[in-house]
Amino acid sequence: MFSVRIWRHFDTLLLASVALLTIAGVAMIRSAIAGNEELAQQVVRQAVYAALGLVVVLAVAAIDYRIWSGLSRPIYVVTLGALALIEVAGQVGFGSARWFNVGIVLIQPSELAKILIILVLAAFLARHREELSRFKIVAQSMLLVGAPAGLVFLQPNLSTAIVFLVIWMALVWAAGIRSRYLLAVAGLGLVSAFVIWPLLQDYQKARLVGFLFPDPEARFGASYNVDQALISIGSGGWFGQGYGAGTQVQLRFLKVRHTDFIFSAMSEEFGFVGAVAFLAVLMFVIFRCLRAAGMARDTFGALICYGVAVLLLFQASINVAMNLKLIPVSGLPLPFFSYGGSSLLANLFGIGLVESVVLRHKRIEL
Repeated sequence: MFSVRIWRHFDTLLLASVALLTIAGVAMIRSAIAGNEELAQQVVRQAVYAALGLVVVLAVAAIDYRIWSGLSRPIYVVTLGALALIEVAGQVGFGSARWFNVGIVLIQPSELAKILIILVLAAFLARHREELSRFKIVAQSMLLVGAPAGLVFLQPNLSTAIVFLVIWMALVWAAGIRSRYLLAVAGLGLVSAFVIWPLLQDYQKARLVGFLFPDPEARFGASYNVDQALISIGSGGWFGQGYGAGTQVQLRFLKVRHTDFIFSAMSEEFGFVGAVAFLAVLMFVIFRCLRAAGMARDTFGALICYGVAVLLLFQASINVAMNLKLIPVSGLPLPFFSYGGSSLLANLFGIGLVESVVLRHKRIEL
């Protein structure tokens, strides 16, 4: 009786919005491959991931989110193990080892690790919420996130490592950490940038240098993709050229158009109005996650929802800003839209956790 009653609180608006974005993403990927037969199978795979992911939302929502708190330690060990194993058995692509090849599909552990680290850190901060004034606890929370961030950085995957650090800063701030600790960490981060620079790969340095000091005479090379992205966005105008009719996309001038630059492909086909409509739905999803955080019965649940909201907001902001050439190119996907089964399943797993918190935000009357 109890398990049936809690479904009255299920956030159908959140699920409907996520389903809309996910289905639209599959449709956009279909257009973005522009008839490339080698990529055609990816549309089918993304559709399968989407269907499986929506089932995952319901399955995770049915599980009491508080169970994850007790499992946080083994979850953390498994996460570190998977990230460390990538260094040994990972498949290399785009200059880094990020995937496990299991035959049928490629699995990217760092994507799921983003959600798992939210669970681990939320559980830690909830257990020590009365001790956040102690530097020892703050340092321990930094080490919890620093270890997986370091392993991801070594892949090398700088953008995802930064995501882990953003998650840490967001959750400790939400948990009530003293401002002076955050200021100290921010200062340490600025100093660390000079230490990290020699450790970056050549292509990572080229991206940063090319962004800060662009060559106006260069027509190809590091700036080509983002230049084509800007052309694609501009050619979309107010209402776009129509689904499957964008010239930059269909003539394949725009590269990695179904992954990193799918926002540009969408903007060309649906214009400014279509891009704003997409972002509005995504912002609504983030708002519902923040709403769930405010409704949560305990600190652990609130931090889970807040962490998922920050993750979606940060990745979307970075991806769109990259497409608009406001920041250097990174490999962060556009949530629910970019091709990638690991990313999609991880995001939908996060939505399932939010739904679980909503379902149990108050005691059910018997």
